[in-house]
Amino acid sequence: MTMSKIPVVQQFDASADPTPTSPEKTNLLGMSKTELSKFFAELGEKPFRATQVMKWIYQFGVTDFYQMTNLSKKLQEKLDAVATVTPPTVKFKQFSEDGTRKWVFEVAGGSLVETVLIPADDNKQFGRKTLCISSQVGCALDCSFCSTGKQGFERDLSPSEIIGQLWVANQSYMENVPVSERQNMVTNVVMMGMGEPLLNYDPVVASMSLMLDDFGFGLSKRRVTLSTSGVVPKMYDLAKDIDVALAISLHAPNDELRDELVPINKKYPLKELIEAAKSYVYDENPRHKKHVTIEYVMLAGVNDSDEHARQLVALLKDLPSKINLIPFNPFPHAPYGRSSNNRIHAFSNILNNAGFVCTIRQTRGDDIDAACGQLVGQVADRTRRSKQWQEKVAKNQHNQKNNDLSSSTK
Repeated sequence: MTMSKIPVVQQFDASADPTPTSPEKTNLLGMSKTELSKFFAELGEKPFRATQVMKWIYQFGVTDFYQMTNLSKKLQEKLDAVATVTPPTVKFKQFSEDGTRKWVFEVAGGSLVETVLIPADDNKQFGRKTLCISSQVGCALDCSFCSTGKQGFERDLSPSEIIGQLWVANQSYMENVPVSERQNMVTNVVMMGMGEPLLNYDPVVASMSLMLDDFGFGLSKRRVTLSTSGVVPKMYDLAKDIDVALAISLHAPNDELRDELVPINKKYPLKELIEAAKSYVYDENPRHKKHVTIEYVMLAGVNDSDEHARQLVALLKDLPSKINLIPFNPFPHAPYGRSSNNRIHAFSNILNNAGFVCTIRQTRGDDIDAACGQLVGQVADRTRRSKQWQEKVAKNQHNQKNNDLSSSTK
């Protein structure tokens, strides 16, 4: 039996946590440098304490103020009385045979969200490790091919709940490493987990700022990517507020098909989306990235024909972009199938021959349901979307079966 396929339950033990959550205590996790400086000023301390504590929290993974050795004993005691460093509770975690890791977190209110870490193919200790972070409990957009969207939407995540996912992922590599020898192991972050990041704008931008901050996680701006399904007004805001890489969940080359696959397209159609993407690329700020990544899930017989590829070439001809083709990951009751490898490669060849850089995403973490579009969690589906959708699928299957029977008797 392979241990990596067995869920490892990690119950939260409040008695073992040096800083248990308390209504009277302030959680410092997720606070910006400015917020921390203000917090210390209100304690009668110098603002530079903010950067000291940030380094302890984010670079060394320390939550116990008494282990922060460059703080005075008096300050340690003061912080222990009024503050805490508390990430979301890990309910269980799974490690795949291919090195992929998945965590399920319990957040305030009892809902669950999921986070996935994908290492580079070489799986080296200090190689690339990409963390896919969730920004909401569930998702409101209801893309037809995504299992997360079928669970409905409950609420936005706070900065501490977003950045806490990265904190825990780093800790998973540092638990048995002496504090003085610790270093951040996650090299890349993609805001591609549960939820639409631009619909939880302020907490997401605040969290990404901490990822980039030299006193936080110190990640390169090219190694932090936000993926959006096309919330056009917030794309313009993003270009002004923070410099990170941008990915667009496109999945269709024309409005008629995209209206079906990505319903937000009815509000912000392709013309508006592409214009916003061009604005992001050609922003007058010279720091900004000079291309966007286009994500395109491959659905058999739906969006994977040669004609669809040619439409995609025409759509993106004036937008500097790289295209990432994603083999569909089927889930229960899914109305779609995965395109064949031959079809995916034929589609890719058309794009490459047109001058685009086109890659095919390798499917990872299938054995722990960690692949793209499979993050579900257990949210309170107050919209009854999941049940309604399953009833619709069952009805369609019943009608199709009756039609097949009728045809066979003629």
